[in-house]
Amino acid sequence: MTIDKEPLVKLYTTEEESAYDMALQQFDEAADVLGLNKGIAEYLRRPQRELTVNFPVRMDSGDIRMFTGYRVQHNLSRGPAKGGIRYHPWVSLDEVKALAMWMTWKCAVTDIPYGGAKGGVTFDPKQMSLNELERLTRRYASEISVLIGPEKDIPAPDVNTNPQVMAWIMDTYSMHEGYSVPGVVTGKPLEIGGSLGRLDATGRGCMIVAGMEMARIGKNLEGATVAVQGLGNVGYHAARLLEAHGCRIVAITDSSGGCYSDSGSLKSLDIEKLKDWKSSGGALIEYPGVDFITNDQLLAMPCDILVLAALEGQITPKNAAAVRAGIIIEGANGPITPAADSILEDMGVQVVPDILANAGGVVASYFEWVQNLQHDFWEQQKVEQRLEKVMVKAFEQVVSISQDKKTTMRKAALLLGISRVVKAIEVRGIYP
Repeated sequence: MTIDKEPLVKLYTTEEESAYDMALQQFDEAADVLGLNKGIAEYLRRPQRELTVNFPVRMDSGDIRMFTGYRVQHNLSRGPAKGGIRYHPWVSLDEVKALAMWMTWKCAVTDIPYGGAKGGVTFDPKQMSLNELERLTRRYASEISVLIGPEKDIPAPDVNTNPQVMAWIMDTYSMHEGYSVPGVVTGKPLEIGGSLGRLDATGRGCMIVAGMEMARIGKNLEGATVAVQGLGNVGYHAARLLEAHGCRIVAITDSSGGCYSDSGSLKSLDIEKLKDWKSSGGALIEYPGVDFITNDQLLAMPCDILVLAALEGQITPKNAAAVRAGIIIEGANGPITPAADSILEDMGVQVVPDILANAGGVVASYFEWVQNLQHDFWEQQKVEQRLEKVMVKAFEQVVSISQDKKTTMRKAALLLGISRVVKAIEVRGIYP
């Protein structure tokens, strides 16, 4: 088993602007436009639950090390909490709170019956053996078992986690319950209740909205040039699927930098070979026979579509003016800071925001959960068709609001998602 290694790109550009600061600023701006009741706005600015766990893990050497993990549930008004688990050296409570909030809006934008949650453990999984990863995962799952469950909170893979990690969590939870509970997580292996079409769903969603945005401005995917930051699960599948639709992948990077196809070449980079190289432990800058590019240079690469599939805070006021892409697809969560958003808007760069662009993963996770609860199994074609239907509808609704309000797609998506959550709160009422 190989842990999916997302780029270790710096999360934030300043100590003052964390992911949670970004999420709150985005929410506050949308709340002002919606004219939200002050009490409701304050309710939605805060997570409903924040769990911090400190737990021991026995290492292969026999030593015991302490680790810190989190699980945050932002809002449950529209249904059970849903959100991934990430393993990363920079995981913090503030980051997890931001990601949980974005998950709430993401589920609402796509109109699936979930609230938002997120989890994570602060460590570098690349420095651990497979056995150590399993022991850490099982202990973390035990610690957060007070919150998770198929009717309460359903984790999924995120940065540096994958189907195998989900299998360990599912098995640990099931051992505590005394029977198999496949619906406690999504993104599982097929052998234990996973869904066809789940692994590439986030990248597929990115491809779908990229095609729709290109069509909206009167262009085709065929022949479009694409640069991709990140060659983890999202970046790889987005690149692969865009290439399959006729795009030319001109640049791709990981944490070390990456490679690009010079302007004189009409060939796309060989994504499969690059993925195999990275999976075997190689860095993209060490790949033979290609030209080197840094992450900063990739963000400034002239291209039709720039896919950001690494981590938060990648485009900031310091580098936004250098962007030369026509369209940005946010495959990662929060890769553009609010201040950078304003610069890109003034430049005429169209941003398809994270809570829409990368929602394919949670939509497919919802499909997997439904199959588990109904003890059913869907063919891959059904999953992909239903995923496209949901993504197309959400895209069209966001564009409609954007045009009606004469605002950006990000603000339109936030207005759509937040308003749906507020309506759920109003219908349910405030207990008691």
